[in-house]
Amino acid sequence: MANLKFGVVGCGRIGKLHINNLLNNIDGAEVVAAADPMLDKSGAREWLAERGITNASTNYMDVVNNPDVDVVMVCSSTDTHCEVSMEAVKAGKNVFCEKPIDYDIDKIKALLALVEEKGVKFQVGFNRRFDHNHKAVADAVKAGKIGDPHYINVSSRDPEPPPASYVAVSGGIFYDMMIHDFDMVRYLSGSEAVEISAVGSCLVNPNLQEESGIPDVDTAVVTMKMANGAIATINNSRQAVYGYDQRVEVFGSKGMAADQNDLNSTATITTVDGAVSEKPKWFFLERYNDAFIEQIKYFIDSIVNDKPTVVGAYDGLRPVLMAAAATESCRNGGVWVKVAE
Repeated sequence: MANLKFGVVGCGRIGKLHINNLLNNIDGAEVVAAADPMLDKSGAREWLAERGITNASTNYMDVVNNPDVDVVMVCSSTDTHCEVSMEAVKAGKNVFCEKPIDYDIDKIKALLALVEEKGVKFQVGFNRRFDHNHKAVADAVKAGKIGDPHYINVSSRDPEPPPASYVAVSGGIFYDMMIHDFDMVRYLSGSEAVEISAVGSCLVNPNLQEESGIPDVDTAVVTMKMANGAIATINNSRQAVYGYDQRVEVFGSKGMAADQNDLNSTATITTVDGAVSEKPKWFFLERYNDAFIEQIKYFIDSIVNDKPTVVGAYDGLRPVLMAAAATESCRNGGVWVKVAE
């Protein structure tokens, strides 16, 4: 495989995860540059130097304009995703962008058009499509093993809530958390949501809205009518005290496909006092790291062999449209809202 040179914009938690994977787990990849506005205040410059990455800047344009960079990986804060991606695409770079691309639909559509114009490869970081469990369910559905999908359910619950300061700038639960699940419904059903109803409450933190300054919720259920006639539901909670709860189910005319949580061990100890088994893995870094690796391998393959990306710019747009409809529905008492085109 040809060697691709990556420049990473954003050296926080997700940026560091990708850098470590590029360095240690992915053949055909080299990290040659990085940028982060907090480089010298966060200790990221030293962290990068320890890994042999000395071409580091506080200005992301230094990565975009670097002639050695083949791929720009956008791992910065969400409000900068579209801006950085646009500049990278203009420069003719292939782009991997973490989700969501943006909250602004018009900006995403403009980026989509630019990607098409420039002919570069663009992939969005919906890594759960590459999880071995979820992929097995999706593959069974695509193979027709369960017949026509009738009902899709996605359960997604974080182990602990983020700080209210994060929620204040994240767009809320439908954009920063359920965005993955909207993509998963599309992936599992092979169809698009046409109408959405959402309800939610602040059950984990009753003071969330006052502390964050936005009308967000921490517990939510969304119901969707799909274009193929199926019905889908998603349930989210910001706090599952037992760990990272990630399960999907597709029920169809010929059967059902479902998966369970990944555990550190599948052993169950049974005694006169009862049965004891492992809790789910604690968070996404443990649960989905193999999926993070797989998505980059697919992205590299699309560049080297000139294939369509598995999760392209249009796939980045649709979940944001769904999040917008869910947000509107939830703030208006669960009324049905059509998903915009």
